[in-house]
Amino acid sequence: MNAFETQSRKIIHVDMDCFYAAIETRDFPQLRGQPIAVGGQPNQRGVVATCNYEARAFGIHSAMPMAHAIKKCPKLIIRPVRMAVYRKESKSIQNIFKRYTQIIQPLSLDEAFLDVSHAQVCHGSATLIAKAIRQEIWKTHQLTASAGIAPNKFLAKIASDWRKPNGQFVITPDQVDTFIKTVDVKKIFGVGKVTAKKMYHLGLKTCEDLQHLNLPQLQQHFGSFGNQLYHLCRGEDDRPVHHSNIRKSISVEDTFTQDLPTLSACYTEIPRLFEMLKFRHLKSQQKSEQTIKSLYVKVRFCNFQTTTAQASHQTLSPESYQQLIQKAWNRQQLPVRLLGLGIQYHNNGLKQYTLF
Repeated sequence: MNAFETQSRKIIHVDMDCFYAAIETRDFPQLRGQPIAVGGQPNQRGVVATCNYEARAFGIHSAMPMAHAIKKCPKLIIRPVRMAVYRKESKSIQNIFKRYTQIIQPLSLDEAFLDVSHAQVCHGSATLIAKAIRQEIWKTHQLTASAGIAPNKFLAKIASDWRKPNGQFVITPDQVDTFIKTVDVKKIFGVGKVTAKKMYHLGLKTCEDLQHLNLPQLQQHFGSFGNQLYHLCRGEDDRPVHHSNIRKSISVEDTFTQDLPTLSACYTEIPRLFEMLKFRHLKSQQKSEQTIKSLYVKVRFCNFQTTTAQASHQTLSPESYQQLIQKAWNRQQLPVRLLGLGIQYHNNGLKQYTLF
C-alpha cells in the first residue's frame, strides 16, 4: 500500500466506557453514583477487572488486588463478574458496527477498530459514523462509548482517550504532525512503566523529544522496539484493520486463595490448568486450525513480582509446562500467588504485530 492510500484511511477506535461496571449500574440502578468495582472478593485474593469513574477517583484501577482497592475505598461496592452478560452485550454492539462497515477488528469485549475508508453511510464521514454508532449504542443498550477518529490505528486509539467518557476526538491527516508532538511517551502502546522511566531519565517526555533521535540512536537505547518508536513518534502506522478472528495466543490462569508454598505445590496445579487450556485450544481450533509455535507460563510470586518462561514446542504436554514452571520458579523461589499456562500460535501467513 502506498503512502497516499495509508494517509487516506479513515479509522475509528470505539472504546466502551467502564464496560463491565456500566452494565452493572444499568442493570442495578440503585448502584448509580457509587464507587463500583467488578471482580473477585478481597478475602479470596480477587482482583479488579474494571471499575467505574467514581472508584477511579480513589486511585483504583484494573488488575489491582481487591484487598488494596478496599483499603483505598472502604465503601467500594464489589460486583461479581457476569461474563455471559458482557459477551452478549458485546456481540450485540458489534452487530451495530456491521451496519456501518464490515472491516472490524475487535480487540476485546469492549473495544474495536473500524475501517470506514470506503463507507457510503453518513456521507462517508468517519466523524458522523462514529457519532451515529455511539448514539445507537446508547439508544439500544443505555451504555456510553468513546471514539477516536484518525488516519491510522495508533492515532485512533490515542484519540479515543482524549474525550472520555462519552465523547469523541478527531485527528485529521493535516493535524497529525502537530498533534503527535505533544503526546506523552506513556501514550505509545508498548511503552510500559520500565520503558517510560528509562525515557524520562533520558529526558524524553513527548513524541517530539523522541523525534530528535535518529533510528540508530533509538535502536541503541531501546533495541528492536526502536524501529517502531521511530515511526510511532511521528504518528506513522501502516497496519490495516484485520477483520480476522484468528488468535495469536490463548491462556488460562488462576489466582490462589492461599499461596502455593513450594515448587511441588505448583506442580499439583498443572493437571487442572492443563485441562482448561486444552479445552480452550480445541474450541479455538474449531474456528480456525492453527499450529502451535510455543508454550509459555506465567508465575506471580507472593511479592507481586511476575515472571514468564517460554519454549518452542509443537505439541501440548503437561511435562513441558512442568519444565517451564520450574525455570520460572527458580528465579525467586518464593510462594506463588498466580499460575498461568499459555499457547502461542504461528501467524499462518498473517503479519504478527506487537502493538494492540
